[in-house]
Amino acid sequence: MDTPDIDAVKAYLLDLQDRICAGLEAEDGTAKFEEDLWQREGAPGGGRTRVLTNGAVFEQAGINFSHVEGDSMPAAATAHRPELVGRSFQAMGVSLVIHPHNPYVPTSHANVRFFIAEKEGEDPVWWFGGGFDLTPYYGNDEDVIHWHQTSKEACEPFGEEVFPKFKKWCDDYFYLKHRNEPRGVGGLFFDDLNEWGFEKSFAFMQSVGDHYLPAYQPIVARRKDTEFGERERDFQLYRRGRYVEFNLVFDRGTLFGLQTGGRTESILMSLPPLVKWRYNWKPEAGTPEAKLYEHYLIPQDWASK
Repeated sequence: MDTPDIDAVKAYLLDLQDRICAGLEAEDGTAKFEEDLWQREGAPGGGRTRVLTNGAVFEQAGINFSHVEGDSMPAAATAHRPELVGRSFQAMGVSLVIHPHNPYVPTSHANVRFFIAEKEGEDPVWWFGGGFDLTPYYGNDEDVIHWHQTSKEACEPFGEEVFPKFKKWCDDYFYLKHRNEPRGVGGLFFDDLNEWGFEKSFAFMQSVGDHYLPAYQPIVARRKDTEFGERERDFQLYRRGRYVEFNLVFDRGTLFGLQTGGRTESILMSLPPLVKWRYNWKPEAGTPEAKLYEHYLIPQDWASK
């Protein structure tokens, strides 16, 4: 297996963070990202966290780059890879979550990442992971079809089997088992990618990263000026609770960051600034809120519609 170029991966990730920040600032039109450079305490590594708050379009947008090292892999990484126990590691990636003001603009999440685990006398073990997914509150077929078609375009140069595989993986991964429902309408998810060799695997990770803005920005532009009232805002805050539940209970990235002594503020920047929970609430039949559950929170072949 060819030797990974760690410097090239890091350079790409830093540039990706710059490009996504610039695109979202342009879409918001008023607010700017504030940058926070940080170093880990007592361990090598650090990162560059950028957060935009109370913009004209985005209530909170966080885009984090991190590059951390450690003497041993945490449980979140070795749970399904026990052969990595006892290896030192480097992990780097860009992770972002965007929470808009307007309930008609979906929340979006994306991340791309690279891991390498090493042990003296043995070949390094490395892999790429990542993806992006969309969480609407008031769904729109045009938006969801665009999101999935752009996801498919990211995968097409790498084989016709790639999109269906990683689309299904996303549907399965972003699923709240205790609620028996998906978090949103899916997108792409992949992990442990190394079987293509470094160059092709790296190229695929770049394709996923590069397609995030083309997938999301047109949706924001179409919906950001839609009128809404208290009812829509209340439902948005209620559904944000599902986002919090997934990130704190299931998300591998959150668990990995916390278990490696990562920077808590950067790890939890994915959480929305405002959220509601309500006991045993269900939408009334025939309402726009019910349509989210009946139409959008059911995995479908959106890219072919």
